[in-house]
Amino acid sequence: MKTILITGGSRGIGAATALLAADEGYTVVVNYHLNKTAADTVVAAIAANGGAAAAIQADISKEEEVEKLFQETDRKFGRLDALVNNAGIIQTQMRVESMDAERLNRIFATNITGQFICAREAIKRMSLKHGGNGGNIVNVSSVAAKTGSPGEYIDYAASKGAMDTFTTGLANELAEEGIRVNGVRPGFIYTDIHADGGEPGRVDRLKSRVPMKRGGLAVEVAQAILWLISDKASFCTGSFIDVSGGR
Repeated sequence: MKTILITGGSRGIGAATALLAADEGYTVVVNYHLNKTAADTVVAAIAANGGAAAAIQADISKEEEVEKLFQETDRKFGRLDALVNNAGIIQTQMRVESMDAERLNRIFATNITGQFICAREAIKRMSLKHGGNGGNIVNVSSVAAKTGSPGEYIDYAASKGAMDTFTTGLANELAEEGIRVNGVRPGFIYTDIHADGGEPGRVDRLKSRVPMKRGGLAVEVAQAILWLISDKASFCTGSFIDVSGGR
C-alpha cells in the first residue's frame, strides 16, 4: 500500500486531502503542529472507513523535527510515495509598514524553509537516484502568489510566490529521477486559517470578487491534489492547478 505524508494534515485542506487519499487506498501520515485532538479525529475517521493512518507531531519550521517526522514515517510504514507540502501559516492582517522581522521570519520559516526541508527528506526516500521507487510532491501554494494580497498578507503572498518558483525548479531538477512535482493554488477557501489572521468570515466578505461568486471547499482543493498525485497526471510536472473559482 502506498504511503502519503501530508503536512498540516489536521485541519482544512490538509484534513480533506488526508480523508480523500485514504478513500483512494493510501496509508496516510497526518502531520500536525499543535492540535493533536484534531489530528487524531482525522486518523479515527480514516480507521472507521477501513483505512490506515497515523498522526505524527512536528513543527516543520524546525529542521530536526522534520527529520524526526520522516524517520517516524519510515519506522511506522517503511516507505513514502507522496508528499503534500500543505502546512502554512498567516499572521494578523496588516500592511507592510507595520511588519517586523520577527513576523517575517516566522512566516518564511514555515512557508518556505519548512517546505524545502520536507521536500529534501522526501527526495532522499523517493528519488531513483537514491534507490527509491519514484513518487510525487504537491506543493500547496495560493492565488495570493499572483495577487500579492495587498493590505492584508503580502508576507504570506510572497512566501507562496517563492513556493511557486520552488515548484518549477524542483520539478525540473527531479524530472529524470521518477518524482513529479506540481502545485495547487487555492483561492478563497472556507477553512479556519482565516481566523488565524483575525477575520473568520473573510471568504464571505470577499467572495463577490470571485467570478463564480462563492468561496471554495477544502475538498475541492483536495480533489486537485489527488489528481496530480495519480497516474492520470503521469505527464504533468511543474504544473499548477488554480482552484479559485476563476480568480
